[in-house]
Amino acid sequence: MNEPVIVAAIQTVSGPDLQANLDEAAARIAQAAERGARLVALPEYFACMSADETAKVRMREADGEGPIQHALADAARRHGVWVVGGTLPLVASDAQHVRNTSLVFDDQGRRVARYDKVHLFNFQRGTESYDEARTIEAGAQVVTFESPVGPTGVAVCYDLRFPEQFRRMGEVNLIVLPAAFTHTTGQAHWEVLLRARAIENQCYVLASAQGGVHPHGRRTFGHSMLIDPWGEIVAMLEEGPGIVVGAVDPGRIASVRESLPALRHRRFTD
Repeated sequence: MNEPVIVAAIQTVSGPDLQANLDEAAARIAQAAERGARLVALPEYFACMSADETAKVRMREADGEGPIQHALADAARRHGVWVVGGTLPLVASDAQHVRNTSLVFDDQGRRVARYDKVHLFNFQRGTESYDEARTIEAGAQVVTFESPVGPTGVAVCYDLRFPEQFRRMGEVNLIVLPAAFTHTTGQAHWEVLLRARAIENQCYVLASAQGGVHPHGRRTFGHSMLIDPWGEIVAMLEEGPGIVVGAVDPGRIASVRESLPALRHRRFTD
């Protein structure tokens, strides 16, 4: 990759209606493709956000089969773009849990990568309480793949707080991070953590988020964005449905890594 590549992050305010969410995703992917994007990322839980945490368990799909996976593959093929499919619920080792999985499809609609969210969010403050381990089974693998922007890593939401996961990706050009950050934690930490991951790994970060007040009353932080290897925000959408579009520039990556060769200066690499 020598020329800049256009990428896009989709922001949604998903509800419990699967078909409505799939229609919204398809429309936004088409919009991103029209603006020249070659890689498009959806947010975490793009297919279902519900007050009933067991809804995603009932919606779970077998690996390789199901309407969510078929819709993602079809959108990638139809628009000729790579799609990082936010997350969707896949079967786990028992009937009470799912894997919170991000699937990557190339521009022919072929699946090229699967990442199961490793770190499960747990937060308690007053009446605000979340515990993903009740319905989600954790993954255990760091995942990278080759995309139109070169080496690319994928992680999900709460993973953002664990820098060792991103170090294990090696020297990637882009990290894609689907998320559904709460408004409380997002206000405090979202931007600073995203910029830190871009700065310390000297790569672009494309964060696709849920952003707004959902039908069941939960408020997510939004602020989907593209950040460059110097930690500068290239483009951002604060709240509401829409897309963020920007370029991943290999010249910018090379310049940052040449002027400040921090990746070569690492002393602890285990």
